[in-house]
Amino acid sequence: MGDIHLETHGKTLVVTLDRPPVNTLLLDTYAELAQTFDAIGMRRDVNCVVFTASGAKAFCAGLDLKEFATARLEDDPGRAAIVRHCFAAVRHCSLPVIAAVNGPALGAGCVLTSVCDIRLAADNATFGLPEINVGRCGGTAHMGRHLPQGLLRRMFFTGQPIGAADAMRFGYVDQVLPGADLMPAAMAMAGVISEKAPLGLRLGKAAMNEIEFASVEDGYAAEQRYSTRLMATEDAREATRAVLEKRKPVYVGR
Repeated sequence: MGDIHLETHGKTLVVTLDRPPVNTLLLDTYAELAQTFDAIGMRRDVNCVVFTASGAKAFCAGLDLKEFATARLEDDPGRAAIVRHCFAAVRHCSLPVIAAVNGPALGAGCVLTSVCDIRLAADNATFGLPEINVGRCGGTAHMGRHLPQGLLRRMFFTGQPIGAADAMRFGYVDQVLPGADLMPAAMAMAGVISEKAPLGLRLGKAAMNEIEFASVEDGYAAEQRYSTRLMATEDAREATRAVLEKRKPVYVGR
């Protein structure tokens, strides 16, 4: 594909956004990302995704302003639908997605990190919602899943980003690392995840996505239903046997 590159490393798939110099997003890039993650969700040869970007200047600096400057008002609802599809495809990808944020993630780039399951950041990464500076709204619905309202509103109203250390302090980022250590750390975490039961990963993620905004009681009831579905699989039985027999499980994806 044009702006998206895929590499398979064992049971881990690396998805790289590649639009130098700062990996801005054309409308076609949003569509390509959506198609890519929709297709990834159907794969059975990999169990985890690492989502990163090329270069050292930015993870993603948001939408391409040159393209946006020529956009027509009457086309905006259609454009918005494509963008929503992109973010939903990443968030609801059936596989766990680790964002390896190798630089500033701004606007839509920040939202892309928010729809991943886990975020690791280089120490030069920043996270910002500068839409107000270009006459737009957006991003706070997704970022509001992770950040306090006061911080979220400050980020939007000022257009000023937060650094990687602050993002970790607020729990948005799991680890902050030197740039050279980012991908090795992301791949190591993906390797641990990838060895888990494939159906357990997929059903577990589906359950967490479904119950995120539910009450504790309703959420746990739904989670138990997913657990019952998992109990019916060969892999669940194998996981229990392996623990009892003190050996590594052998999963078959059924």
